Amino acid sequence: MSTAIWVVVALVVVAVLAAAGYLAMTRSRTARLRRRFGPEYDRVLERQGGRAAAERELRSREQRHEELELRELDPRRREEYREQWVRVQERFVDAPEAAVEQADQLVTVVMGERGYPARGFEEKVAHLSVEHGRTMDHYRRAHTISGKAATQEASTEDLRQAMVHYRALFEELLAPHGEAHHGKAHHGKGEEHAAEPPAGGEHAGRHAAAPTGPAAGQRGDERTMRS
Repeated sequence: MSTAIWVVVALVVVAVLAAAGYLAMTRSRTARLRRRFGPEYDRVLERQGGRAAAERELRSREQRHEELELRELDPRRREEYREQWVRVQERFVDAPEAAVEQADQLVTVVMGERGYPARGFEEKVAHLSVEHGRTMDHYRRAHTISGKAATQEASTEDLRQAMVHYRALFEELLAPHGEAHHGKAHHGKGEEHAAEPPAGGEHAGRHAAAPTGPAAGQRGDERTMRS
C-alpha cells in the first residue's frame, strides 16, 4: 500500500476519532445541563428552538451565576423568615390575595439576602435556575397566579396553589446548601404550626383553609389542596 493511501487512512481515522470525541463531549455536556437545570432545560430548549442555542443560554446563566456573591442564611435569620411565613400563611384565611402578594415579597426579600438579583422576574429566574432549576416551574406558576390576583382574576383555589408554589422555592432558599440541592425540606421551629390551618376568623367560612407545607410537584400540590 502506497504512502499516500496510508496518509488518507490516517486522516480518516483521526477525523472519526475527533468526531466521536466531540459527540461524546456534547452528550456529556447535555446530560450535565439536564441534571443541573431539570425542567428548565426543556423550557429553554423549546423557547430557543434548538439544543445548541439553548445550551449556550444555560452556560451563559452559569457564567453570570458565578459572578454572584451568594451566601447562606444563618440559623437565626432562617428562623425569623419561617416565622414571617407563618404569619403570611395565617393571613390567607381572611385575605388570600394579600397573602399571596406578601408571599411573593417575602421570597424576593430572601433572594436578596442570599445574594440573588431581586429585580426583574426573568432575571431572577435566570440566576435562580442554576441552583434551583427543579423549582423554577413552581416559581413561574406562582408568578402567573400573582398576576391574575392583581387583576382579581384568580380564584381561591388558584391562590392556594400560588402559596404552595411560593413555599417550594422559599424552603429551598432557606435550606442549607447541601439540603437545597438534594430536594430536602429543612424544617425548623414553627413548621408544625405552619402546617396547621389557622383557627376560625371572620371569613373562615368563605375561604378554604390556608395551604399547608411545600410540594415537590403537581401531584403533591393537589394532595395538599385536598387536605
